Amino acid sequence: MNIKDSYILLNNLSFHAYHGVSPQETKVGNVFILDLKLKVDLRKAMRTDLVSDTVSYADVFQSVSEEMAIPSLLLENVCGRIAQRIFIDFPAVEEVKIKLCKRNPPMGADIESAGVKVRCIR
Repeated sequence: MNIKDSYILLNNLSFHAYHGVSPQETKVGNVFILDLKLKVDLRKAMRTDLVSDTVSYADVFQSVSEEMAIPSLLLENVCGRIAQRIFIDFPAVEEVKIKLCKRNPPMGADIESAGVKVRCIR
């Protein structure tokens, strides 16, 4: 079997966190939705059926949760920290795609969410 690309996905992770520029956001917080797409060579795990031959999405979630708990002014900063942390904690990850959105941001608009999307390569 020829595998062109393989990814680990974590979709629609929900966090209550304190990211934002306004004082209200840093006191009250908001709900943030995060999607991750991690490029990882999964061929060995496909053969062995061993979690040690892949990247555990439970461990990734733990690392992301710890980064989300650190307040930042900008979502760009949060994404940068998350990508850096994933590359440090999980050497098998070759590329990280992150979409991070803040629900109902305090900007006077009728909007479901606003956010950023980044792609980081090791």
